[in-house]
Amino acid sequence: MVDDHKAAGQPDERGRGEIHLSARMRVHAEDAGFLVRIRNVSAGGLMAELPHPLPPDCAVEIKLSGLGWIAGRVVWQTEGRTGIAFDHPIDVAVVQDASGTAH
Repeated sequence: MVDDHKAAGQPDERGRGEIHLSARMRVHAEDAGFLVRIRNVSAGGLMAELPHPLPPDCAVEIKLSGLGWIAGRVVWQTEGRTGIAFDHPIDVAVVQDASGTAH
């Protein structure tokens, strides 16, 4: 969980930076996807608010600013929030720069 007292975009002890941006998520590559609200992101995954739950271990792709479609899997869900683990690490600075979030 992100410490609400940290400035937006500042990484926590696990390297996650709190951000507030919209993105598209899809379950199938041919789908247009649906909008989600990203709350934090790290090299290994992110936490997002989804409009509907997805099954555990569901393969997804999320379109991140500056990186395009990133593959991952649902690892947890609670109260409308979902944790996604990326299949491969990403460069968080690229996402933050593309979204205009300070880091």
